[in-house]
Amino acid sequence: MHIRKAITADAEELCGLLNEIIRIGGTTAIETPVSFAEFADWFIDGEFALACHVAKHDQLLVGFQSLSLYGDPPPRYADIATFARVNPKIPGVGSALFPATRTAAEELGFEFINATIRADNVSGLAYYTKMGFEDYDRLSRVPLLDGTPVDRIKKRYRIGAARYD
Repeated sequence: MHIRKAITADAEELCGLLNEIIRIGGTTAIETPVSFAEFADWFIDGEFALACHVAKHDQLLVGFQSLSLYGDPPPRYADIATFARVNPKIPGVGSALFPATRTAAEELGFEFINATIRADNVSGLAYYTKMGFEDYDRLSRVPLLDGTPVDRIKKRYRIGAARYD
């Protein structure tokens, strides 16, 4: 698996990857499909985007991980988002991406990386725990578009913490 910085030209393929995850539901707070332009703005080159890396396997982009300042995180915090292709599913995408994201956060001078995960996203919670993130807050009963309340777990990774790569 090859890890590199995302470029705007990746937006179309990555947008398809993300929109498939959105359509399946249950693992992301994003509930409506995004356009290529929205994708590029949110994750690659918009005002709040800080860094985005992609994982490539057999000429296919199989996942991406971004750092941003969306949602007005606390001072010294950057927000992380991780998405891996559902079909075909390639194991280890998130683990392969995290060292590059962690390095970007260090280089940008952040003290913490924040992950806000739906409480019903068991695999996402396990992934961030495996990477060394620790729970520090919980947002209770955040409604989905259909009104269903779902808690959000806030986990943080302290830059300079033990490394898992």
